[in-house]
Amino acid sequence: MSKELLQKKYDEFKTKGLALDMTRGKPCPEQLSLANGMLETVGADSFKTDSGLDCRNYGGVDGLPESKKLFSEFLEVGVDEIIIGGTSSLNMMYDTIARALLLGVLGGKPWSKVEGVKFLCPAPGYDRHFSICEHFGIEMIAIKMNSDGPDMDEVERLVAEDSTIKGIWCVPKYGNPTGITYSDEVVERFAKMKCAASDFRIFWDNAYAVHHLSDNKDKLKNILAACKDAGNEDRVYIFGSTSKVSFAGAGVGMMGASKSNVENLVKSISMQTIGPDKLNQLRHLRFFKDMAGIEAHMKRHAEIIKPKFDAVLEILESELGGKGIATWTNPNGGYFISLDVPNGCAKKVVTMAADAGVKLTAAGATFPYKKDLSDSNIRIAPTLPSLDEIKTAMEIVCTCILLADIEN
Repeated sequence: MSKELLQKKYDEFKTKGLALDMTRGKPCPEQLSLANGMLETVGADSFKTDSGLDCRNYGGVDGLPESKKLFSEFLEVGVDEIIIGGTSSLNMMYDTIARALLLGVLGGKPWSKVEGVKFLCPAPGYDRHFSICEHFGIEMIAIKMNSDGPDMDEVERLVAEDSTIKGIWCVPKYGNPTGITYSDEVVERFAKMKCAASDFRIFWDNAYAVHHLSDNKDKLKNILAACKDAGNEDRVYIFGSTSKVSFAGAGVGMMGASKSNVENLVKSISMQTIGPDKLNQLRHLRFFKDMAGIEAHMKRHAEIIKPKFDAVLEILESELGGKGIATWTNPNGGYFISLDVPNGCAKKVVTMAADAGVKLTAAGATFPYKKDLSDSNIRIAPTLPSLDEIKTAMEIVCTCILLADIEN
């Protein structure tokens, strides 16, 4: 299609006054409604656990025993290797960084007393991880993402030679935004690698552990088990939540780690709170009952969102396939599709799409300091809009890409 025809098509979209939001990976109303029954599971006369614990009262800093049993299966850790927190795993990640800066890790020197603390940041990655580092003044080092996970040659080289590198952010399953799952080899290399910093920690944000789009499920090797086998069991913090399983912002946050890490963290947490929201934990327990209940629930999620992912991929292929100007991921789960457009075009595409009524994640947001040096990556979040809105939005996005490529 000529530039003139593309421009005409784009101008027609602009006259429609659209307002389509694809900026973040939010569940749509239909997904949230799947868990509405949870709100009826705890009433004025049903606030005790099966063991008789009164969930209205103080206590249980690390979570209800029944919650630890259920969500230890969710994170694939032991019941004595998990902490059940409040409603947000991001909050737990933030607090864990803050504690390390103030108090150190397992008796080590507080990170704030170390000059030039750094974190490795596989990119493109989760923007909120990077924002935490930027907020605390932790220097970020971008690491290239391969099709099976971070560039481990680079990771191993850096952590072996620099003791000021204290951690790495990872979204290891159906990653944000790439949708990839780390290979067994990558997990094993994380567990075995030599680190100059004895208090180096992997922040393993397994946010999409159960978020499959179909029965074609990715399998992620157990990082804690791999670290134990390598003699580095204290190396990893594992995070998860039900924010995109039950209710966004009202789910259950959780953290898995070695017994030593858990014991150390609980001592600190007990100074911060007298206990999390146990009534919310009870609601989740009664609604899901067990892991089979969670898995059945997530199949219903997939029935809602998979057609949206399929629509994105079909339109990308029909509009851009074979033209050599864009590539994209085809994930088996998670919440995102990662789209790479010609170098120097991502910001222009996002701006043009916004002018036509489609809001996308800001170009560069998935990189440390919001700097995508090639200006090519765009995160597509298909879950919130309706199917018809997704189709319209992607037609606009593809038109913008074709125009930007010509003009570039």
